[in-house]
Amino acid sequence: MRDNDAYITGIGQSEIGMKLERHPLLLTLDAVREALDEAGLTIDQIDGVSTYPGRVPAMLGFSPIGADELIDALGIRATWYAGGMEISSQLGAVTAAAMAVRTGQARHVICYRTVYEAAAMARPEEYPMARRDRVDGGTQWTAPFNALSAAVWTAQYAMRHVKKYGMTREQLGQIALTGRANAALNPRALVRQPLTMDEYLSARMISSPLCLFDCDRYSDASTVLIVSAGDAVDEVKCTPIRIAAMAGSVERHSWDQAEWMACYPTGADLWKRTDYTPADVDTVQLYDGFSFQAVAWLEGLGFCGKGEGGRFIEGGKRIALDGELPLNTFGGQLGAGRLHGFGFAHEAVVQLRGKGGERQIASDPRVAVATSGGGPLATALLLVRD
Repeated sequence: MRDNDAYITGIGQSEIGMKLERHPLLLTLDAVREALDEAGLTIDQIDGVSTYPGRVPAMLGFSPIGADELIDALGIRATWYAGGMEISSQLGAVTAAAMAVRTGQARHVICYRTVYEAAAMARPEEYPMARRDRVDGGTQWTAPFNALSAAVWTAQYAMRHVKKYGMTREQLGQIALTGRANAALNPRALVRQPLTMDEYLSARMISSPLCLFDCDRYSDASTVLIVSAGDAVDEVKCTPIRIAAMAGSVERHSWDQAEWMACYPTGADLWKRTDYTPADVDTVQLYDGFSFQAVAWLEGLGFCGKGEGGRFIEGGKRIALDGELPLNTFGGQLGAGRLHGFGFAHEAVVQLRGKGGERQIASDPRVAVATSGGGPLATALLLVRD
């Protein structure tokens, strides 16, 4: 082990569902317990907590549990903790934890993302949405145009690929079909029914060229990753997965959109920080809140050129579970549920440890990329089993 590196050790995940009755703090504790059990650690050994985006009182369904609440609930003696929205997307909480352990601020950091959006929508009296009498901040660029959903700005980038590069709906649909096929093999996945191309093409449109099946759905769940210092991995019993490189970018939030989404500079930066190349990667777990985001990540990370993503995934064989670059082997957010970024890093670790069960990649993967965001915010992790 390399003492100055950061490793993902324990991983955990709660039940994934819609309109769950279990309190979001209890879902978080479920995921923490599973991660601690896998790592062979006790809560007394945890000295850090990192989350995205922290508790958001105005949108409790989006983020109901803050770092301080988890610290109090578990009695953690934290020497370092963080939680905030103004970072390079969800997995930015993991990069922050990695930097903390590499600089000696902590030895074992619990990183988590808890979502409760489906339950909150079903029980608005318990989880009310804050109402405001003015529009400001980032919403000033979207609300006046009735563009509150990220589907709208994502669709603009996707439509450029349709008009300029010839991407077809049949090509784009391979992201959703692949996710559903893999989700059918994942016992925790939210949606386990297969999806056919005919069903995909006949679905109602949301924002062209994105249809209903190109969009993830609100879910309730918690996902936990424990990030450990290199000189502390001898304390864990599981196979440590090294964070070999990290990258994150922030583009303009305004309606005057950047020419390319943040996944493009982030993808390029990732390879500047390692000797690995895209050719070394055995699997990719790429953010697919909307299917086109996964296509853009493939381009941004250099698996194909700009504008070539549609042709790269055409037919679905290349990105299938038994293909040359298995994609979103747990189902992604389109199949497994909207775990809001953390599910991709969780699955990368599962695959690198050979623990995927029916969905395990047969070729003994050792190198994976996991990403979150990709629009105005983006984070990429290169994970390696040494």
